[in-house]
Amino acid sequence: MARQGSRRHHLIVSPAALNPAAGGHSYTRGVAAAPDSGTGRSRASAGEEVPKEHALRGRLDIARLVPRAGVGLAVTLVVMHLLAGAAPVGFVVATSVVIGRVPAAVEGGVQSAEWDSLVTGFILAAAIFLLAQVTAPVVTAVNARVRRRIDGQLRDDVLTVVSQTTSIAPLEDHAVLDELSEVTGQLDTDWNTPGQAVCGFLALIARYTTLAGFCALLSAASFWWAGVAIFASTMTFRTVNRGGLRRFSAAWRTIMPASRRRAYLRDLTMGDVASKETRIFGINEWLGNRYSSAFWDMYRPVGIARRKIVFLPYLPLTVFGVAITGFVLYSVGHAAAAGTLTLTALALSLQATLGAVSLGQEFEESDVPTQFGMRAMEAMRNLRQLADAAVAREKHDAASDAVAADASDAGRGTSDVRSMPASRLDLRSLRFAYAGGGQEVLSGLDLEIPAGRSTAIVGVNGAGKTTLVKLLTRLYEPTDGAIEADGVNIGHLDVNEWRKQVSVVFQDFIRYEYSAADNIMLGAAHAPRDDAAIREAAHQAGILDAFAGVPTGLDTPLARTYPGGIDLSGGQWQRIAIARSLYALHHGAKVLVLDEPTAALDVRAEAAFFDRFVELTHGVTTLLISHRFSSVRRADHIVVIDQGRVCQQGTHQELMKTGGHYAKLFTLQADRFTRGLDV
Repeated sequence: MARQGSRRHHLIVSPAALNPAAGGHSYTRGVAAAPDSGTGRSRASAGEEVPKEHALRGRLDIARLVPRAGVGLAVTLVVMHLLAGAAPVGFVVATSVVIGRVPAAVEGGVQSAEWDSLVTGFILAAAIFLLAQVTAPVVTAVNARVRRRIDGQLRDDVLTVVSQTTSIAPLEDHAVLDELSEVTGQLDTDWNTPGQAVCGFLALIARYTTLAGFCALLSAASFWWAGVAIFASTMTFRTVNRGGLRRFSAAWRTIMPASRRRAYLRDLTMGDVASKETRIFGINEWLGNRYSSAFWDMYRPVGIARRKIVFLPYLPLTVFGVAITGFVLYSVGHAAAAGTLTLTALALSLQATLGAVSLGQEFEESDVPTQFGMRAMEAMRNLRQLADAAVAREKHDAASDAVAADASDAGRGTSDVRSMPASRLDLRSLRFAYAGGGQEVLSGLDLEIPAGRSTAIVGVNGAGKTTLVKLLTRLYEPTDGAIEADGVNIGHLDVNEWRKQVSVVFQDFIRYEYSAADNIMLGAAHAPRDDAAIREAAHQAGILDAFAGVPTGLDTPLARTYPGGIDLSGGQWQRIAIARSLYALHHGAKVLVLDEPTAALDVRAEAAFFDRFVELTHGVTTLLISHRFSSVRRADHIVVIDQGRVCQQGTHQELMKTGGHYAKLFTLQADRFTRGLDV
């Protein structure tokens, strides 16, 4: 759940980067190329025929999931489905025998052996019926366990797959988001999930056991060809039915962008995130109209496809099925009238024919869950392929960097990341452009950041300040140039180890719905929890006193949706975020970055905050990012960025004395503050 100025997350995932070899999307270093809609993985348009090999591959995907349910559960489910499939066949046999024995029993009376035989047949039929009733709830219970186990493992798989790459650039690509929505949408709603698809796949055992049994009975009781004809008719219905469902499900894959928009508008209109603004501005009706429009943009193509797929193909099929069934029933009836079929054989033939024909319809417990589960597994397969390709690309880039490293860099040997940076950070000729943006955000930026000192990076909005932070933390890789720590390219370092050295408080920092202590502890989640360090960080950030009167103290959940939970003001949340970064310093972080986390504060409050922060982090390599020049005057070094390059740097006094961009903007902002226009 996102909020303006911050984000409240339960789980954070970043989809894998893309590669040209894996579907026509490529993420070159530092530039995410826009996807080519004409290449790569294609989505069938609404109602378009889906290749049958896709259906076969999808079924194999579902079959491969069966062992993940566990041998015991899988075998139990197979046995129960065999029993469930055999029960209707046995019931037809038993009831047909009962019907056949009725005339003799009536003639012999209740004391006759024929009557006893009739009762025995009736008891057998009742026992089989009871078996079917007992089997159903057992299958339901086992299905629930199988579904939970498989879907739980797939959730873990999704998290693993989308977290493999260093870059977060793929998270901004609509094609990756479509695949991710396909997988997680069904898992999140627990609707037609891959786990349910496995259950539906195994449920086919019962259905086809019953069909085979009915057709065998029909052939044995009447004519050999009758069972074959009914089997062919039923399977024709099944084939067309499943093919139509396959094409229909393909129509859903074309509406993922509209589906995401509909979900966004639904959350916006029905959730608490925007509830204040929507009521104050009176835009509920406006949003509701757009939700309705998005809803129909999503479902209209599906409805059109449904009419094309479901109606017309079934007209000739119905004629064919009726003709086959009618001919078989006529032949059976004619033979019975001629005296060549007994009453028992006639009952068997009629029940088996009608039972087999009824199996030509949709299998509610199997068809839809299996088809949509296959869709999710196809999306999962695409994500996995993209992730593997992206990881391979990153390894290739890393190897290329290592080969291209100069002799002095190569001669340094193994570097201890935990001590970096000990002397400085060097940003050398950095260039970077976002996907689809075209224009470079950073254009050959050069900067030296001394270790152990506070450096402020200022500039107007859009100057590239936040982009610089993302490159420093390796959320993106530069198009060209390098960032070096003590002379070592950070691209050559283990990304996870390097990120332990850097702690960042972003402007849109995360509001975790956990306790205050957990929120702070996440600044160094790799280290054992240190309650003393948590309290110290909270004290330094000025948030500890806010929990003095709360019974559970820092262990209080920071969300009113939980028992005993509280919510904090915006300023208090900012202090929690600061405490998180200070806690990281207690566990070895060497670089601390504040990326405009106080942008919502007025100028005076922000300046006071930065002053306090500089005091707390004395001796630490700190970067203070701000678009307000007056707020960072106490920094040891101030760097002005404009149009992706460093245009000035020095102390506040030096920059004011030399004039230029810094002095001009500082004076302009100070004048606005004096006149009360920016307070």
